[in-house]
Amino acid sequence: MIYPWQTDDWQRLQQLRAHWPHALLLHGEAGIGKLQFAQHLAQGLLCEAPEANGEPCGHCPACLWFSQGNHPDYRVVLPEALAGLAVANSGDAADAPADKADGDEGKKTRAPSKEIKIEQVRALLDFCALGSHRGGMRVVVLYPAEALNVAAANALLKTLEEPPSGVVFLLVSARMDRLLPTIVSRCRQWPMSVPEPAQANAWLAAQGIDDAAGLLAQAGGAPLAALALASDENRALRDFTLTQLAAGPNCDAFACGENLQKLPVPLVLGWLQRWLYDLLAQRTAGRPRYFPGAAKSLARCAQGADAAALARYMKTVTRQRAVENHPLNARLVFEELFLGYRGIYVG
Repeated sequence: MIYPWQTDDWQRLQQLRAHWPHALLLHGEAGIGKLQFAQHLAQGLLCEAPEANGEPCGHCPACLWFSQGNHPDYRVVLPEALAGLAVANSGDAADAPADKADGDEGKKTRAPSKEIKIEQVRALLDFCALGSHRGGMRVVVLYPAEALNVAAANALLKTLEEPPSGVVFLLVSARMDRLLPTIVSRCRQWPMSVPEPAQANAWLAAQGIDDAAGLLAQAGGAPLAALALASDENRALRDFTLTQLAAGPNCDAFACGENLQKLPVPLVLGWLQRWLYDLLAQRTAGRPRYFPGAAKSLARCAQGADAAALARYMKTVTRQRAVENHPLNARLVFEELFLGYRGIYVG
């Protein structure tokens, strides 16, 4: 399935069917359904009796195999940590066995990798070397493409430089800036649309979500991200963090470190970065984007913040995001960040 706001993207993409690119890069904001779109597109390319608009028929042998997750001409490549998203995973590429470090037998099981590894990309070479089982295309979905580690990215690049006949690569990314420029240059780029607020609000309301507008604003207009926020188990801690940020110079950095230390660093950095964006927007345009319900607190904080100090602090947070997935002492990171936030206020 595709979501209502993706209909236009789907219709425009069908114009490429006569000369389908060997690699298509679907990119756009996180939480708008790019992976689901790519999976539906893969099914449409593999379908043996597609509709006139490219939609898969849903009941040919290819569609039945796809829905059961065992189509022989389809592979989806994901990090181990996201393996559950492989709804139609049919092969070893997404399930490449994790390498064990020497002598780690009997020790605590390590956390699933968040990277796409070179072993997974190498597994695609065997897939690409085989002919099609059904005489049609073979399709590979990589998600998220920015999760490719350096070795995996270079291995994929070699394949994209000399694309195998009849194989279509669908790369999906929310952070195209983290992809090798050489990979991007070898793909047909396709920006995915963010839905209009009215359409997104209507869809969220149909899912039974209260305060759809507020959640949609916090999610940056991404409906699936807003839906996840509605049932987020960290919602109480998010509200705590926003309360502390709203306190401006009275923000309790040590309470933040104590209460937030068990949360992933990228999650808290995302909340902080959205607040800072709204703080800057309040100073310049007077219209917060992510937290419109906190407009009064933002206005008060914006009035007391030093412009130069705010600019320097935003750069600090951006630098922290560059290492957000490295092993870090979360409590110390948060204490330092919130102490820095308190320091942007005059007097």
